[in-house]
Amino acid sequence: MAQFNYKAMDKHGKNKKGTVDAADREKAQEKLKAEGLTVTELSDAGDARPVNVGKKKVKSRDLSILCKQMVSILNAGVTVITALEMLSEQMDNKTLRSAIIEAKIYVEKGGNLSDAMRLNPNVFPPIMINMVAAGEASGSLETSFERLSLHFEKDDALKGKIKGALTYPIMVMIVAVLVVIVVMVAVIPNFVDMFADMGTQLPLPTRIMMAGSDFILKKWWLLLIIIAAISIGCKIFFATPTGQMFSAKVAINAPIFSDLVIKSNSSRFARTLSTLMAAGIPMLDAIEQVARMMDNKIFRDGLMNTKAQVAKGMPLSKPLKDMEVFPTMLVQMVKIGEETGNIEDMMEKVADLYDREVDLATESLTQAMEPITMVIMACIVGMIVAAVYGPILSMYEGVDNM
Repeated sequence: MAQFNYKAMDKHGKNKKGTVDAADREKAQEKLKAEGLTVTELSDAGDARPVNVGKKKVKSRDLSILCKQMVSILNAGVTVITALEMLSEQMDNKTLRSAIIEAKIYVEKGGNLSDAMRLNPNVFPPIMINMVAAGEASGSLETSFERLSLHFEKDDALKGKIKGALTYPIMVMIVAVLVVIVVMVAVIPNFVDMFADMGTQLPLPTRIMMAGSDFILKKWWLLLIIIAAISIGCKIFFATPTGQMFSAKVAINAPIFSDLVIKSNSSRFARTLSTLMAAGIPMLDAIEQVARMMDNKIFRDGLMNTKAQVAKGMPLSKPLKDMEVFPTMLVQMVKIGEETGNIEDMMEKVADLYDREVDLATESLTQAMEPITMVIMACIVGMIVAAVYGPILSMYEGVDNM
């Protein structure tokens, strides 16, 4: 089965768009026509990635709240359609509310909730769609939403820890850049005339600061163009496979950041695999979904290769070990899970363990970055002092020697 993105018009002249599963393009058109839609555009879903332009992004926290509310409503004996209607009325995120309303309309026509979610793949991630489908098939939809709630909650917490660890050094560097700009624009120009009247060769730091100040004041537009060009160039480069691999290698080999990167990816791998397998998702499909959730290309490509090796009959622990990026303990726990036949519970324990390890790694990173940022700030201040007061001290020394 393939997926096709479509744009169509219903019998009332209302525009529709979404995704349809079919064997080929002709079958997709027939399926849409049977639903009373006139197809205006049909393309392979793999040709382009859905883009959520001008809409508020749906975060893991939003999905966690949605799943928690869904569990409470369904446990009260409310139907799925009524649950979706209730959720749409109280949802603050406009993008998510729109997707829920569209899902409600689809379910009212007799469709499954999981298929309704496929209409908005940019809102509902694959793990959510597949687990809802598994819950519908097994008659345990509440359980699926409960597991999803915990999964998204843990995922949001993990992202928050990583952002928290990086906030301090980023803010310090921003302040450092602003200080340099203020000195260049407001301080150095006041000393330029005085330095020019000295009639002597100025120290190198002073000449560099004066040249930088002159450049910022007179050619600031060129500086903006250079910054924009560098930003766009980096964005384009890191969107390519080569750029993704470069950033992935830097991330897992950087002396200070590698520990946090490896442990956070280990936690995400174990948590997601456990969640999917506990919901009845086959291991091969679960591994593929975990791979697609990985931001780091080395982990992502390694897990896709792992899926291929497991499909050939190899135990999961072997290709994970061959990746040489996951910690030894994780690989050993996977092996124990395979031997005991309870890999999903073992992965849940591993995820809990690495959640704690991420806390420690975050704390270590913050502690390591504090002295580094202080040294950087001291170097910047030292350069400014040397550039501004070096010539003045030299002038006073010359006067004393007369």
